[in-house]
Amino acid sequence: MKLATYRASVEASARLGIIAGDQIIDCEALGAALGEDFPATMLDLIDLGSAGLAVVQQALDEVDGDWPIGIAVPLSNVRLLAPIPRPRKNIFGIGLNYVEHVAESATTLDTSRELPDKPVVFTKPPTAVIGPGDAIQHNAAMTQQLDWEVELAVIIGSTASRVAADNAMAHVFGYSVMVDVSARDNRRAGQWIFSKGQDTYAPFGPVIVTADEIDDPHDLTLWLNVNGVEKQRSNTRHLLFDIPTLIADISTGMTLEPGDIIATGTPEGVGAGRDPQEWMWPGDVIECGVDGIGTLRNPVVAIGPVGQR
Repeated sequence: MKLATYRASVEASARLGIIAGDQIIDCEALGAALGEDFPATMLDLIDLGSAGLAVVQQALDEVDGDWPIGIAVPLSNVRLLAPIPRPRKNIFGIGLNYVEHVAESATTLDTSRELPDKPVVFTKPPTAVIGPGDAIQHNAAMTQQLDWEVELAVIIGSTASRVAADNAMAHVFGYSVMVDVSARDNRRAGQWIFSKGQDTYAPFGPVIVTADEIDDPHDLTLWLNVNGVEKQRSNTRHLLFDIPTLIADISTGMTLEPGDIIATGTPEGVGAGRDPQEWMWPGDVIECGVDGIGTLRNPVVAIGPVGQR
């Protein structure tokens, strides 16, 4: 399934939808039409686990495109939001997880040339998340080095604590796209949270594709354009630490819970690694995607210093 969080109008509440071709089906309304109690939000659905997904899928199969009146609307008539507009806790980010990105970072960001022997983990707060079409904020008083990083996002579907890599993929609910926006000149004593965790620094979406729809998450092309010019293109087969390894490693000391998000790292081609270096500026448009999932598009806009918007 392709799942989305959407609004039918500016005044409407956020809803859980299932994308079917050029239409979006309201999940809760579908259940009501069939006399069932279906979830209204993405987190509610994730909490139900595989059994909940199976019930929704069975309903879709039974209806088979013959939607009850008012259940389906054209996708073009709604606004997609971040699939999980406000995660329950911090997003887990992974640094230096593509070999070529390790090399370019060592040249320009004073990181080690040696490949990490364990995943490099940092976090982004829930307030960093924005959805498709939302603006990435550029505060010139704070940064002159705003950078892009396209990543495959992994959404956890069941609690994972001290899991073995061999069993890790059973805990994956689905996949999405995330941009790890980074203010390169905002690292503090080597710490990344302020560089990567500011408001709007985690564009996320446009959908979550459930794990059963992705044959091999380690063979997906990912790419990013700035103003229509390609800056990044690679494949998840080049991940230094694969998804089972990331889940196993994080869960050794931090319990992963339903709805948690792991941004798996970015390939080469970031602005900091270019010669000359390139940065995002107000007026730029960032467009990126992962094959089989979708395309995420976000403008960059200027905001004023503290006390101004």
